[in-house]
Amino acid sequence: MKKFNKFWLFAVLSIVTLVLAACGSEDKKGAAEDKDSVKEVRIGYFPNMTHIATIVALEKGFYQQQLGDDVTIKTNTFNDGSAFMEAMSTDAIDLGTVGPTPALTSYMKTPKHQIISGAVNGGAVLVVGKDSGINSVKDLAGKTVAIPTFGSTQDIALMKALKEADLKVKSSGGNVNTVKQAPADTAALFVQEQVDAAATQEPWGVNIEKNADAKLLLGPDEFAWGKESTNTVVVAQTDFTSANPETTKKVLKAHAEAVDFINDNPEEAIDLFLKHVKDITGKELSKEEVTESFKRLTPTTDVNEKVLQEMATISKEAGYISKDDIKGFVDLSYLKEATK
Repeated sequence: MKKFNKFWLFAVLSIVTLVLAACGSEDKKGAAEDKDSVKEVRIGYFPNMTHIATIVALEKGFYQQQLGDDVTIKTNTFNDGSAFMEAMSTDAIDLGTVGPTPALTSYMKTPKHQIISGAVNGGAVLVVGKDSGINSVKDLAGKTVAIPTFGSTQDIALMKALKEADLKVKSSGGNVNTVKQAPADTAALFVQEQVDAAATQEPWGVNIEKNADAKLLLGPDEFAWGKESTNTVVVAQTDFTSANPETTKKVLKAHAEAVDFINDNPEEAIDLFLKHVKDITGKELSKEEVTESFKRLTPTTDVNEKVLQEMATISKEAGYISKDDIKGFVDLSYLKEATK
């Protein structure tokens, strides 16, 4: 009887030992999976109000808090989506915020990146000179409209508005002329009477209204897809996300934290935006203008894929891309994991 008890005691102890060893292995495996090999994260964005989530995440230290002190964060700013996507395609940045259509155009040529989160809805407007005689979109016939760059989200939004008024841009056989101009410098074109209107993002819409005697033709609720329009998104290289899934989730957790902070603390978020833009550009924006601009957009992690599909179709019609199948362009799995 004693031998029998000793045998079973030995068997039980052996099983417990094996279980504990297995648990230890799983713990080590889980710990290993939580640590990516990345030591540096390179983030790109614009010094625009529509990129306020990235700016607040940087200013509040949300990225660094999530990534830890062992990871270096490097940033790069851009004036338009084409420059941003060129930097991403040449491996100068890993991820960042950009308009969806430049990301789409680049994706159709080389699908090496994806949208992994939304950042801002709305925030785009169509402004015209007060004395331009333009009182409806139809009045843009024969006029010149400034856009940030060809293929930009605002360019595509303008094409949608023109299409609904049975108009087209000159490059598509219509009689509405478009010229590219950095949003920060567009007000000067109005003053010099070189353009009649501008399709732009905030805070430059308000800036043009205040400093170039312009008026809103289509506000953020009316221009293109309105406030439901996905205006700014988080885009990342797929090589980066697949090699560093945990880091990607941490970045998106910081991004979501910034979105929540902005919505809960709009006044502080505006102050952080003003400080950040002044620090990196040397220019001091009007708090009054920025506050007014903020009312025209919605920080969010949501992505309106129906709008993205329409943007793709319009881009194809304009000749910017050869197809409009956006399958694989959006991957929100990292975001869902980061925010669950």
